[in-house]
Amino acid sequence: MRILITGDFHIPTRARDIPEQIASKMREKSYDLILCTGDLTSERMLEKLSEIAPVKYVVGNMDYIDGPFEEKITVGDITIGLIHGTEIYPRGDINKLYNKAVKMGVDILVSGHTHSLNLCLRGGKLFLNPGSATGVWGGGPASLRPSFIALEIKGSAIKVECFELKGGKLIEREFLFRKKGENVISVK
Repeated sequence: MRILITGDFHIPTRARDIPEQIASKMREKSYDLILCTGDLTSERMLEKLSEIAPVKYVVGNMDYIDGPFEEKITVGDITIGLIHGTEIYPRGDINKLYNKAVKMGVDILVSGHTHSLNLCLRGGKLFLNPGSATGVWGGGPASLRPSFIALEIKGSAIKVECFELKGGKLIEREFLFRKKGENVISVK
């Protein structure tokens, strides 16, 4: 299963649209599902995402749409949790994210709210933050670089591709993980 992970758009309040280099890269491959960390701020962005693939989303602190505050999905034997991250203070605190992942009973926790692309492996759990698709400021420290993540799960194999626009150039990084028993462990 191929999953597009994105969020923190803030369209039209802080950005007009997703930068073309990011939007083009998002459209380059097909996806089975989109996980959105929220801060869509309007139904328009949700509708645009739905044209690409089915969407699971959570409501962010700047959203004016109805929806869940957390989601949980299972892909094979891997369980993924989805939150915006508003309840994590300070923003992106790995200890609090770890506690949330344990509480939700997930192998992978996807969160947003920091507006900074991040990938972290901690205590047998994988933490993914796609950053902001538009690269806008988020109310705290942020990278101000548009970004997103592509996640591919095949059996116990997990491939994470991170895409970030930095200085007008698209930076791509790939990481491989494998689930073993109750833990997600790095293989490369």
